[in-house]
Amino acid sequence: MTASATQRTIDAVWRIESARLIAGLARIVRDVGLAEELAQDALVAALERWPRSGIPDNPGAWLMATARHRAVDVLRRGQRLERKHEELGHELEAQRELTVSRLEAALDDDVGDDLLRLILTACHPVLPTEARVALTLRLLGGLTTEEIARAFLVPEPTVAQRIVRAKRTLAEAHVPFEVPRGEELVERLSSVLEVIYLVFNEGYSATAGQDWVRPSLCEEALRLGRILAELAPKEAEVHGLVALMELQASRLRARVGPSGEPVLLLEQNRALWDRILIQRGLVALARGEALGGSRGPYALQAAIAACHARARTAEQTDWGRIAGLYGELAQLMPSPVIELNRAVAVSMASGPAAGLALVDALSSERSLQGYHLLPSVRGDLLAKLGRFAEAREEFERAASLTRNERERKLLFDRAAACSRGVAPS
Repeated sequence: MTASATQRTIDAVWRIESARLIAGLARIVRDVGLAEELAQDALVAALERWPRSGIPDNPGAWLMATARHRAVDVLRRGQRLERKHEELGHELEAQRELTVSRLEAALDDDVGDDLLRLILTACHPVLPTEARVALTLRLLGGLTTEEIARAFLVPEPTVAQRIVRAKRTLAEAHVPFEVPRGEELVERLSSVLEVIYLVFNEGYSATAGQDWVRPSLCEEALRLGRILAELAPKEAEVHGLVALMELQASRLRARVGPSGEPVLLLEQNRALWDRILIQRGLVALARGEALGGSRGPYALQAAIAACHARARTAEQTDWGRIAGLYGELAQLMPSPVIELNRAVAVSMASGPAAGLALVDALSSERSLQGYHLLPSVRGDLLAKLGRFAEAREEFERAASLTRNERERKLLFDRAAACSRGVAPS
């Protein structure tokens, strides 16, 4: 195997194994930061040895065994956690006698619990949201600091500081590496779902930069969501989030044109929608609903996405049902943004005048003053009513508020169409 092929293989192994490796080590040393350092040490050892010796038959087991050796050394040098040291020593001695296949089985014993503990720790509410996102992508996604910074269009040192501070905060707060129970588990799961969906949304509709979508972030969020659904199979909202992401991700190919320009939902070529992802989304939605109980916000949003997915053409969309689901969502989680989305659905079901009345009622909402979609929606409804001069002003205002260059151009194009007395397509 060539050096470049070996490097690519090591990179792939790290992406696959790093989360499990860090999770297993964190269970032993009870320190996420130290666990990542030990995992990185094992990676360095692999980079040094594998180009000479070749890729092991079981690279994950090799990395874990190497990292555990180093864990023993660290604990011995520090003369701390003597009880853990003894446990590690006994465990390591026993593992030396195992064959590679038996070693793999032994390391997999607690992998599910370990990964769930790591997800819940990385998304702990004691951390600010930005830190949770960065730490989750670092520990569970195996992304480098540079990759995270590039994905979110922030300086690399900023991301590095967030990660360092997050690990320090977890250590100083003595956050236990465990799966909480009862209300605490519900609170922590809510934080996890929020982080995963934030990552997905940044990929689905980038807030800034030159790209309208970043599929790699959507894929990473989907991967994390699918893992979480298997680790917490009885949590309906986890399946609701997975369903929502699968259904929205099914449209990614249709969301951009040949030159990367945005294509809005009603104008998309639905033949490009991924039917496999749609089917997976509908299965996840049904899986959550089968658990019973009232629907949470992610399940409701997934039900809305399912209405779009089931419509073979834009004209077949059940906008009345979508408006009703948004009403249900607004009762569960009152929000001006949800009301804005409901106004769009009402306009499609009952006409632009009905939708505009709802949008105008939101115009004084403080939280929407810098939200570019408020004037964008209003401009669209005004254009449909033939009030082109007012619509142009709204589209121009929306363009001035967005930080995404692709979206800004789309909005200016819509404003220009209104200047010609033409309803934007």
